Amino acid sequence: MDGGEELVFCALGGLGEIGMNAALYGFGPPQRRKYIMVDLGLSFAGPDLPGVDLLLPDLTFVEKIKKDLLGLVITHAHEDHIGAVADLWPNLRCRVFATRFAAGLLNAKHANDMNLSKLEVETVQIGGRIKLGPFDIEFVPVAHSIPESCALAIRTPLGTVVHSGDWKIDPTPTMGPPTDADRLTAIGDEGVLALICDSTNILRDGESPSEKEVAENLETLIGNAPGRVVVTTFASNVSRLKAVADAAAATGRSVIIGGRAMERTIGVARECGYLDGVPPFFSTERYSALDRNRTVLLATGSQGEPRAALARMSQDDYGDVRLAPGDRVIFSSRTIPGNEREVGKIINGLVAQGVEVITDRTHMVHVSGHPRRAEVAKFYGWVRPQIAVPAHGEPLHLAEHAAFATALGVPKVVKARNGDMVVLAPGDPGVIDQVPHGQLAKDGHVVVPANDASIAARTKLAFAGIISIAVCFTQRGDVSGDPDVLMSGLPSHTRDGKPMDVAVDEAIFNTLDNLGRGKRRDPDAAANAIERAVRGAVGHAWGKKPLVHVLIVEA
Repeated sequence: MDGGEELVFCALGGLGEIGMNAALYGFGPPQRRKYIMVDLGLSFAGPDLPGVDLLLPDLTFVEKIKKDLLGLVITHAHEDHIGAVADLWPNLRCRVFATRFAAGLLNAKHANDMNLSKLEVETVQIGGRIKLGPFDIEFVPVAHSIPESCALAIRTPLGTVVHSGDWKIDPTPTMGPPTDADRLTAIGDEGVLALICDSTNILRDGESPSEKEVAENLETLIGNAPGRVVVTTFASNVSRLKAVADAAAATGRSVIIGGRAMERTIGVARECGYLDGVPPFFSTERYSALDRNRTVLLATGSQGEPRAALARMSQDDYGDVRLAPGDRVIFSSRTIPGNEREVGKIINGLVAQGVEVITDRTHMVHVSGHPRRAEVAKFYGWVRPQIAVPAHGEPLHLAEHAAFATALGVPKVVKARNGDMVVLAPGDPGVIDQVPHGQLAKDGHVVVPANDASIAARTKLAFAGIISIAVCFTQRGDVSGDPDVLMSGLPSHTRDGKPMDVAVDEAIFNTLDNLGRGKRRDPDAAANAIERAVRGAVGHAWGKKPLVHVLIVEA
């Protein structure tokens, strides 16, 4: 080895929030490091970013070192691990490695995306290995809520790092192999320098229930339903989709698919052989032709997405698909924190139609794909790392995981956050640097910084509205005609009952009367004076100060 070589880890997403996962591993002297990236995902925006649906990691640092980026390695095909590829990969143009199912979903989702016309995902077998410069990467199968999820054993000249990805222990998964404890134990026997591990369910004791239990309960609930059944779940959860299909077949029902994301996932799953033996599904065009008590509709929208199939059903606005009293809707999913209001709105809309709604609060219709504390303890027992770096969690999860790893006897625990450059070897591990990081917002078809001025202005507009004013002055500084005023988002009357437009007009004319002829001939001075006067007058009359835009026109 050359002198000064280091093995480093840096997350650009996922260490401080659940979602938007993107991690870097670097090897070599600080000025000549080679890197790999693990995952490139998105997260959902909250109501504090109006008009924005998705958040992506800021890859400013990666773009600076992209000539040394050897590849992007995907652990599995969930959107919080692959969802940013379409928007951000064109700035990197690196090699991409994934298992067949993840590659299939990437290709299917972006088949017509010109940005990805040159993206060719290189497929890796589950259990396979690839060599990228100083990194020897093994794909170790783990159980999760999507096919072909893998932990990564990343071997380097300075030691092996196990990147857990998303995983759980499920001795009876309904699709794919269980978490490979024997292989992970063998890797532990070789010696593991560091474990970068999932923290999502670290606050929950015990072990997660199995997918098999969910499948059995779904069959019961579908079988005893008196009318139509709608099941909503994550579109990517192929084992759950198959469980619904098997339950429908066992109870004499046909399956209808509602939602493009689900159709896309099913197409890839069939290509990969995960739905062999499952009869073809029907489109929603057959909905009204099938008997009510002989159908199951699989629908997108479990997280309250306003344009998804279930949201439209809850508003009785989904083509020929109509629900009726006695029908049953099963939420075979967990509501992601932050989506409670949107999901609650859909549930209320369904209940108002007389539909029975079943969730995981009352029935075992969903299990998490992430490990609880007892499972995490087993994983540590298998790989026996010298260093623990909690990942995939909000600050509370990461802090609890750090304390848990310490209690398990891990010699070194590093508490890292997004942007922290962590040295893993040689010497004592710890944070040695900060790199640029943050969030990007997917605003329509455009990607902008999450703190972009346009989004901040939208927040102000939502809070206090806008007033647009156009005033025409002659060259002598006289007002030509009446000012043109347009208000949006303001109440019609002030707190004293005066029409709001009258209050605005008074503020404008009082300001004009008090403006000297010199300021009237200065467009900027005149506009600033009118803006301040109108904002102040409306603020006094309403209690809020709107955005005020003033346009000065010279006649």
